[in-house]
Amino acid sequence: MSTEPPPGSGQQPPEDDPFRKQPPPGQGSGSPYDQNYGNQPPQPPPYGGAGGDPYGGGSYPTDPLAGMPPLADSGRRTLARIIDLILVGIIVWLLTWAFGVHEYDVGSNGASYAKSLGQSLIAAVLYIGYDTVMTAKSGQTLGKKWLGLRVANLDNGSTPSVQTNLIRAAVLWIPFAFCCACVWTAICGGWSFFDKPYKQGLHDKAAKTVVVSTR
Repeated sequence: MSTEPPPGSGQQPPEDDPFRKQPPPGQGSGSPYDQNYGNQPPQPPPYGGAGGDPYGGGSYPTDPLAGMPPLADSGRRTLARIIDLILVGIIVWLLTWAFGVHEYDVGSNGASYAKSLGQSLIAAVLYIGYDTVMTAKSGQTLGKKWLGLRVANLDNGSTPSVQTNLIRAAVLWIPFAFCCACVWTAICGGWSFFDKPYKQGLHDKAAKTVVVSTR
C-alpha cells in the first residue's frame, strides 16, 4: 500500500504541480558531489570547506528561493490587493444592502450594533472564502492574476494547500472585518515593503508563503 500522502493534503505538493521547485541542473544522480553516486566513497566539499562554503568558513543554510521566480514587487502586491478589496467589497455591499444589513443604522436608539456585526461577518466570510478558494486553486486571486503575481510555499515553491491559504486569509481578513479595517490591511500587507529577505507580509509569515512574479 502506498505511503505517499494524497495530493492537496498540505504536506507534500503533488509531483505534477507545475510550480514545484525542481532540482538545479547538474544535480541528482549524476552530480560529482552526490555521496550516493555509484559506488564511489563520499567526496569532501569543494575547496575543503564545510557544508558547501567555498571559503571553508562553515555551513550556511540553503536559499529556499533557489529555483523559484523572483519575488514580487511590493507595489504591485498592494495594487493587486486593492483590486481584490474593490471586487469583493462590491459583493459585500450588495449583500448587506439586499438584506438590510448596514455598517451603521442610526435612529432614535442610536447605531445598531447587531447590524454592524452582521456586515462584519458577511465581509469576513466573503473575503476569507475568496482568498482561500482562489489561491488554493492556482495561487492567484483575480488581482494577482491580472498583475502577474502568485502565492507560493516558501519551502518548495508549490501552490499552497487549502489549509495554508485559510491560515493566510484569516490572519489578513479577520482583523480587517471586525476591528481594524484598512489600518490592519496596511500594516499586514505593508510589512512586505520592509521585510527581508523574503518580502513577506504578516499573513505570509503566518502561513510560510511568499509572493512571486509570473512575468
